[in-house]
Amino acid sequence: MGCGDACPIFPGKKYLDWALEDPAGKGVEAVRPIRDEIKTRIQALIAEIDAKQEA
Repeated sequence: MGCGDACPIFPGKKYLDWALEDPAGKGVEAVRPIRDEIKTRIQALIAEIDAKQEA
């Protein structure tokens, strides 16, 4: 579910392409773990960015 080669590339930028399950056509119970995985990854990314800014 990433943008892969559909996104423009800007030199010097970091790109993350997370392998996430496609939630299309799934019920709420099946989508919740995907949502939680996105939340966990975003929180880790924010912590990583904060740590770099403090260094």
